[in-house]
Amino acid sequence: MVSTTPPTGRQVTLRAGPVSAVVTEVGGGLRRLRTGDRDLVADFGADVARPVFRGSVLVPWPNRVGDGRYRWAGRDEQLPLTEPDRRTALHGLLCWTRWDVRDASPDAVALGARVVPQPGYPHQLDVVVTYRVHEDGLSWAVEAENTGTTAAPYGCSVHPYLVAGPGRVDDWTLHLRAAEYLEVDAERLLPTGRRPVDGTPLDFRAGRTPLAGVAVDHAVTAVAPDDDGTARAEVRTADGSGVALEWDPRALPWVQLHTADRPEPGLHRAGLAVEPMTCPPDAFRSGEGVVRLEPGARHVARWRIRALAADGG
Repeated sequence: MVSTTPPTGRQVTLRAGPVSAVVTEVGGGLRRLRTGDRDLVADFGADVARPVFRGSVLVPWPNRVGDGRYRWAGRDEQLPLTEPDRRTALHGLLCWTRWDVRDASPDAVALGARVVPQPGYPHQLDVVVTYRVHEDGLSWAVEAENTGTTAAPYGCSVHPYLVAGPGRVDDWTLHLRAAEYLEVDAERLLPTGRRPVDGTPLDFRAGRTPLAGVAVDHAVTAVAPDDDGTARAEVRTADGSGVALEWDPRALPWVQLHTADRPEPGLHRAGLAVEPMTCPPDAFRSGEGVVRLEPGARHVARWRIRALAADGG
């Protein structure tokens, strides 16, 4: 009898107190994160291919590369166009790779994958993604090592859709102290200029800004950290409970926000994508924020997702 595996591959379940998470072999991504029976991210079934990059690891670039073309080390490169309608290369090279489970315990797991030299990206990277659950949420880290012989352009992010509680995006608020955003063209969502958020729907600095009727698919930056040096995006319900994503804004100065405005009823505004990034969209072409990863060098980025109580904690 032939055995079958689900489209997302092996499932790794992690637990700590009331918090549970499910990590998938395919894409090395986060499929589910809950505290008790309350979702902290928009999940999906093990028996379907991951929709809209939910929980993906975005390596070796996040977001888009316009036309898939860029220049590196005096050479023109052409990446496959994985978003044909917009003529872009989207979200890196490992979203659909089958990752190896390297180490696992009841509350933590590490998975590894290799970016092999290929057309458009002739470099070799070994990447490890690590998840650890805590009693109030989850910590998430991506480490890349250049195991090839050439210096490689590099950027990364992760792609959770945060869920504050019952309802959808229109029922929640967002607090994020980002002072600037990237304008994008409507057709391809590629950057056209950097602007202050003052007086725009992208100003989430003042407090709990309602998301009802606000459509966002933009990168923001100039994020002001709290007194402890940590940047936070807080998504809350009307009673003040919700979920926070936390990171170091010096290492991850850009954040892609997306209200998931989709034609599919089940996906439409079902979660708020919050993606702290090492570099802005189209960075391989602009050069802004791109890490030059020399042979033997490593780069580590970290995020944390935390449940918020109704009392504001």
